[in-house]
Amino acid sequence: MDRTNVIGEKVKSLRTAKEISLEELADRTGLAVEQITRIEENIDIPSLAPLVKLARALGVRLGTFLDDQPDEAGPVVCRRGDADDTISFSNNALDARQHLHYHSLSRSKTDRHMEPFIVDIDANGNNEFHLSAHEGEEFIMVLKGTLEINYGKYTYLLEEGDTIYYDSIVPHHVHAFEGQEARILAVIYTPLSSTYKCNFLGADNKQ
Repeated sequence: MDRTNVIGEKVKSLRTAKEISLEELADRTGLAVEQITRIEENIDIPSLAPLVKLARALGVRLGTFLDDQPDEAGPVVCRRGDADDTISFSNNALDARQHLHYHSLSRSKTDRHMEPFIVDIDANGNNEFHLSAHEGEEFIMVLKGTLEINYGKYTYLLEEGDTIYYDSIVPHHVHAFEGQEARILAVIYTPLSSTYKCNFLGADNKQ
């Protein structure tokens, strides 16, 4: 089951509950008012970079947009099949289609600081994309296919079994090599901070 439409609803619910106007949220995140509106109304599929900016500006974890489970202080076990529900994102491609399908491995752990996912990357012939950035760190292991990662001015190719760990503040983009499908394990860490302004080394705010 694709749970993508919960993202816009939760963004809007949190913003209104905290009595933050669209204009104020746009100022805190650096995103355009129109972009936030389209995310809230589930018109646009956000990539992770603007979603991280929204989470920090609203004072919540990234995972707040991805789960609706009660607090769980102990360990969480995710059995095979438990992660069948998906959250779909754009991968910053210019057409903003759903290219990345995230299977959360930790939705029941609501006090978590890391976001572990299995990510299915669709085959895609569109090679145009924007680098994006956000605070935090990412770890990726390739489970199937070949992954291409543009990181700053460098490009890395990862085969099945290869891993990479990097600082997300550097503009980057993750996609399957030559438009082929792939599957990866990704762990994303984003620090929760009361700092609302996020400047991302010249990375744009497009999706």
